[in-house]
Amino acid sequence: MLSTSPAVEDDGRMSRAEVRASLSLASIFALRMLGMFLILPVFAVHAKSLPGGDSATLVGLAMGIYGLTQSFGQIPYGVASDKVGRKPVIIAGLALFALGSFVAAAAHTLAWVIVGRAIQGAGAISAAVTAFIADTTREEHRTKAMAMVGGSIGLTFAVSLVAAPVLYRLIGMSGLFGLTGILSVAAIFVVAYVVPAAPKAVLAKRVPFVDVLKNRELMRLNYGVFALHLTQMAMFVVVPSALVQLAGLPLAEHWKVYLPVVLLSFAVMLPPLLAGEKRGKMKQVFLGAIGLMLLVQIGFGLFFAHPMHWVFLVGLLLAFFIAFNILEACQPSLVSRMAPAAAKGSALGVYNTLQALGLFCGGALGGWMKQHLGGSSVFVLGAVLTIAWLIIAAGMKNLPRRGAASASASA
Repeated sequence: MLSTSPAVEDDGRMSRAEVRASLSLASIFALRMLGMFLILPVFAVHAKSLPGGDSATLVGLAMGIYGLTQSFGQIPYGVASDKVGRKPVIIAGLALFALGSFVAAAAHTLAWVIVGRAIQGAGAISAAVTAFIADTTREEHRTKAMAMVGGSIGLTFAVSLVAAPVLYRLIGMSGLFGLTGILSVAAIFVVAYVVPAAPKAVLAKRVPFVDVLKNRELMRLNYGVFALHLTQMAMFVVVPSALVQLAGLPLAEHWKVYLPVVLLSFAVMLPPLLAGEKRGKMKQVFLGAIGLMLLVQIGFGLFFAHPMHWVFLVGLLLAFFIAFNILEACQPSLVSRMAPAAAKGSALGVYNTLQALGLFCGGALGGWMKQHLGGSSVFVLGAVLTIAWLIIAAGMKNLPRRGAASASASA
C-alpha cells in the first residue's frame, strides 16, 4: 500500500501547490454536490407537473436515489483510488455524472428523472477527491484544506438555494440538469490539466479494511455525516412548499429568503469555528453545532405542527445553515486526520458512503413521512437522530488546534 506526503518547505503557510490543489479539488467536490443541491429548492414543486409527480414518495425517491447509488460506489472508488491513483478514478466518476445529468435533462416523466439521478450518483468520487486533498497537503494545513471542502459544500448548498429558483424560471428543470452535465464535462479538464499531480508515493504499511471499519473515532464521524445529510435532505422535501403556502412566496422568489439567510449564516459561523481551532476548543464548537441542529429540528417540528408567522421559519433556516456549515467544515478534516495514512481513500470511502446513504434515506423517508404522517413528522425524525448524534459525539477525542500533528488527548 502507498502513502503520500507533500514535499514542501514548512514556512507556516500553505504552499502554492497546496492552495492550488485544495481549491481546484474543492471545486470538483462542490460540483458533485451541486448535482444534488441544485434541485432541492424547486424539484418538489416542479415534480407535480410530471407524470407520477403526484406521489410524494416517488418525488422523495427521485431526490434521494442519487445518494443511494453513491453509497454503492464510494468504498470501491476510494479503495481503487488508493491502488490505481486518484485522477483516473475522479475522471471516470465525472463522466458518469455527466451522463446521468443529460439523461435527467431529457426526461419527460418522473421515472426517467429517477434513472438519470441514479446514474449521476453512480459517479461516486467524493472519497477519491478528499483523499487526493489529504495527499497534497501537510498535516498542519490539513484542517484548512478540508475546511475548503466543507466550505465548498456549504457554499454550493447556499448558491443552489439562491440560484435554483432563478435558473428554474429561466431555463427550466431540463436546463438545470443540462447545466450540471456541461459543468461536469468542464470539470474533467480541470482534473486533467489544472489539478497538480500528487507527490511521489512512499511505502506505507498496508491497513486491513476491517481496521478502518472498527475505528471508533471514525465510526462517530460516519454516524454524524449520515444523520446530518438525512436531516438536510428530508427538510427540503418539506420546506419549499411551506415557503409557498405559508410565506406566500412563489418558487422563483425563494432566493429573497435564502440569500440573506445564507450570507448571514457564513458571517456568524466563521468566528466560533476559527476561534475554536485556534484555542483547541473545536470539540466544544462541534458539540455546540450539533446542539443547535437539535434545537432547529425541534423548532421546525413545532412550526409545522402549529403554523406561526413565516418570520419564525426564516429564523430557523438561519440557525440551520449556521449549524450545517460548521459541521460540514469540521468533519472531512477529522476523517483525514484520524484515518491510517495508507487507507485514507478507504476511510473516506466509508465516510462518504454514510453521507450518501443519509441523502437517500432523507429523500425517501422524508417523502414517505410527509405523505403519510405529515410535515412535522420529518422533524421528529431529525430530532431523534440528532439526539443520538449528540450522545455519540460527546465521547469523541478533542479536535486538535491548527498545526497540531496529532489528534490530541481526549477531552
